[in-house]
Amino acid sequence: MVKTVQLGNSNLISVTLCHLECSGLYPSSKRNAWAIRYSITLLAVKKSMVRRRQQNSSQKKPTTGFVRIISGLWKGRKLPVHDAEGLRPTTDRVKETLFNWLAQEVPQAKCLDLFAGSGSLGFESASRQAEHVTMVELNPHAFQQLQKNVASLNARNIQVVNTDALSFLKQSGTAHHVVFIDPPFRKGLLDEAVTLLEQNGWLADDAMIYIETEKELNIADLPENWQLHREKTAGQVSYRLYERTSA
Repeated sequence: MVKTVQLGNSNLISVTLCHLECSGLYPSSKRNAWAIRYSITLLAVKKSMVRRRQQNSSQKKPTTGFVRIISGLWKGRKLPVHDAEGLRPTTDRVKETLFNWLAQEVPQAKCLDLFAGSGSLGFESASRQAEHVTMVELNPHAFQQLQKNVASLNARNIQVVNTDALSFLKQSGTAHHVVFIDPPFRKGLLDEAVTLLEQNGWLADDAMIYIETEKELNIADLPENWQLHREKTAGQVSYRLYERTSA
């Protein structure tokens, strides 16, 4: 009686076995030698399959998520987001609340999206007819994804800058009407960003400044001419909108 055995889904080897009932066809020494050769071959095939799985795993591209544009020109569009460590796209719930607050300010505004990450806030602003949006993002992979998304939208009112946000703000700036500050949590970046915005001419007299932070962070040292306009929390996130008056 003859039996054919295949290993997994592989076509690498097909072994024909003769059951022991008809083992008289072969001397025991030959059967033992065949069994040894079969065991060695089986081990080699298993190792080959393991190596192949490891190679396939190492070649996988980083996983991506998506951000959704809620309203405006590109309403409903989903944009891929690079899976970078610490990246936290602003949730739809928070974003919808924020842009309800900014409904009158965003159209025709110059917007600055610092620590842009996914670009969720910048893309939403551009979709809602902002005159121009500048996104600043340090991570090179996130920056490349932002550029791809800009190209896919054919967005002529968006500029993406690949640099550290604080270094960017140390330059002399041009006045912006809406600024988004959503730095990585627990990195101590907020205070310096606020100081540089005010010192280097990045804010229009009546600018609106959005700040998103971890819930436990106490925001105390803000310029005196920044007046709290709205604030809310969602889960472990606090978000606030400030209105600037000329100093």
